[in-house]
Amino acid sequence: MSPNRSRTKKVIPLAVSGERLVEFKAEFFKALAHPVRIRILDELRAGEQTVSDIKQQLDLEFPNVSQQLSILKAQKIVVTRRQGNNIYYFCIDPTIFKLLDVAKKIFSNQLMETQEALNQL
Repeated sequence: MSPNRSRTKKVIPLAVSGERLVEFKAEFFKALAHPVRIRILDELRAGEQTVSDIKQQLDLEFPNVSQQLSILKAQKIVVTRRQGNNIYYFCIDPTIFKLLDVAKKIFSNQLMETQEALNQL
């Protein structure tokens, strides 16, 4: 076996671990990539809420809210707490709200640039 082949084998595990991180990031952002899920997270900024609370605030059907919460929960973006018959959902890491705020700022900047370009036409 040539020396080049043995060096290549040593690099492969690093590439795999890097790829796993990229896949994790992609799955995380997929969980945020739905308008209802973003609206749910915006509702959870105020604190924990039940599915009924969220359903009422967003004027959505119960199955839709439950489905979207399940996706957020699967990615460990939200967690639950049971109290009696109620299950409360809350965002496990408030940094998520900062991420959404930064994204909003980026979109706002892009819209301003687009508006400026249109004004120059």
